[in-house]
Amino acid sequence: MAVCLGIDVGTSGTKALAISPAGEILASASSNYGCAHPKPLWSEQDPEDWWAATIKVVRAVVKQAKLKPSDVAAIGLSGQMHGSVFLDKAGKVIRPALLWNDQRTAKECEEIESRAGGRAKLIQMVANPALTGFTAPKILWLRNNEPKNFAKTVKVLLPKDEIRRRLTGEFATEVSDASGTLLLDVVHRRWSQPLLDKLELDNSLLPKCYESEEVTGTLTAEAAKLLGLTTACKVVGGAGDCAAGAVGNGIVKAGLLATSIGTSGVVFVHSDEPQFDPEGRLHTFCHAVRGKWHMMGVILSAGGSLQWFQDALCSTIDKKGARKPTVSFEELVKEAAATPTGAEGLQFLPYLAGERTPHLDPHARGALIGLTLAHGRGHIVRSILEGVTYALRDSFEIIEGLGVPVKQVRAGGGGAKNPFWRQMQADVFGKAVSAMAADEGPAYGVALLAAVGAGHYKDISQACAAAVKTAESSKPDARARKAYDQAFPVFQGLYRSLRSEFPKLG
Repeated sequence: MAVCLGIDVGTSGTKALAISPAGEILASASSNYGCAHPKPLWSEQDPEDWWAATIKVVRAVVKQAKLKPSDVAAIGLSGQMHGSVFLDKAGKVIRPALLWNDQRTAKECEEIESRAGGRAKLIQMVANPALTGFTAPKILWLRNNEPKNFAKTVKVLLPKDEIRRRLTGEFATEVSDASGTLLLDVVHRRWSQPLLDKLELDNSLLPKCYESEEVTGTLTAEAAKLLGLTTACKVVGGAGDCAAGAVGNGIVKAGLLATSIGTSGVVFVHSDEPQFDPEGRLHTFCHAVRGKWHMMGVILSAGGSLQWFQDALCSTIDKKGARKPTVSFEELVKEAAATPTGAEGLQFLPYLAGERTPHLDPHARGALIGLTLAHGRGHIVRSILEGVTYALRDSFEIIEGLGVPVKQVRAGGGGAKNPFWRQMQADVFGKAVSAMAADEGPAYGVALLAAVGAGHYKDISQACAAAVKTAESSKPDARARKAYDQAFPVFQGLYRSLRSEFPKLG
């Protein structure tokens, strides 16, 4: 057999799956870990947790699928974007990694724009404005706040690329994930030396940059032994989780748009040419498709908003200090479905960790607005689901406003697996929304990239045409659509009304 593996180093856990050359899923496994928040709006993880989880899930998949070590031909890597792993000259991690949803770098974002000569010139260099979640501000934060650690740093890697280093011994990344560092010349698909010079950063800090299906190395003897594989197993570039998820949903040609609701929420559209939002509200990144790009709107607390509600208000803590939910997600969504469209006037702003698209506002906060004595838990949950979906519509409207064609919407993540939330997306967007036959997220996309790297397909477009299929489709309900069209401007107005007050709360 010539099996390929996809490994996704996520925020809440790592997932691995095995596919046949035809794209059939043979086995999958997941392993969860925690996230530290040393201060409000800070978010960190220990890369050792990612590595331990990677070993665990790969061995589990190999066992489930009853694979021999030589059966696995290639591995594709995906992961949470923007996170910063700081390594010393001995290859040791210096401090916990700063994650994509960490908001400590507002001053560094201002510094980057100032050094670049303003936001417009920065966008000319790297296609995007400086946002707190991106990698470059994290590097400057380390230099400004932990100078001893910065002095030790010889390499900065993204989360999936730290796992690549542990697998292959190579310092490497690829263009889709590198786009989110704010240090890549996105148009020319290479590191931006002009910006590195302005920031006084040595380009030796950064790994070699590949295309997503290119082979970046093979397993070391140590890694092969730990995983139960062989040193002949190739590791391809892979992709950042958003591009990987889009590949897994077949978003590899013009006219296709994907939504994904995980911890964060993403609206992702393929582009044959680099296109830019002049206000910088959308990200323009390299796609995992060679020579192509994508535009992407990101909200920071999508499924994370519902997770927060369950953790904070629908759980107990046992004698060992572990948090146990008292109500399942399925029960909460069932209660939400039993309440009227629009949650009887209750609105939720899902800005629990600040916000990216469209506000670029690290000071934004979550809010429940319109509570009355008539509202119950179902109303609150429904308002959370609606607020997250409205926030995705913000991105959708910017994309269409720029003239980018959207012929089909494909949904992934938890928001697609739940029929109620998928129908809500169709009603809020006013578009039919299709679920995927195999909705396995980013791990499936990078497994397909691995199949290209292993020679099973000539390119990722051919792989997706052969392996990616849609399933049921949810069409907009006219009555619900009308109600959401009336409520959406109210949602937008609430942020505008509260924007100047949010910094005072912090």
